[in-house]
Amino acid sequence: MHGLAPMIALVLLTALAAAPLDAAPKDKGPQWASLTADQQQVLAPLAGEWGKLSREQRVKWLGIAKRYPAMKPESQKRVQTRMQNWAKLTPQQRGQAREQYRNIGKIAPDRREQLRRQWAEYQSLPPHEKRMFDVPPSYLPPAERRQRAATPKKKPRPAYVLPAPL
Repeated sequence: MHGLAPMIALVLLTALAAAPLDAAPKDKGPQWASLTADQQQVLAPLAGEWGKLSREQRVKWLGIAKRYPAMKPESQKRVQTRMQNWAKLTPQQRGQAREQYRNIGKIAPDRREQLRRQWAEYQSLPPHEKRMFDVPPSYLPPAERRQRAATPKKKPRPAYVLPAPL
């Protein structure tokens, strides 16, 4: 019986010593409730995602919120639109976006410039033309569907069946 008490004490001490390490919450930066009303207003599109963001991400967004009042109205609108779009992305899509952003720096400068020109060209399109790029690749526009329907389809050749051996 005397040998059992030191064992129990050792187990309890080990459990107590380990408990604070496991129970200590990771510092994920400021909580949503601790933000000022102005910060919450600027970062409103991210309210639902705030709890999932890492400390670094929260600090980055708070830096944007701090600079927001000094931005021109066009820049403020762009920031709000980008935040809304980012909040709508799935975690997988966000990962893809981050990866693409990292990879853009690895592209040759002339190709990067070509991509910038193409992006500027896309941005200058009217909204109805931009929507053409939003559809899945398997989708056919109505004009193409009509054109394909108008062209006669080739009739399939009949399959020849060999006679059964006698």
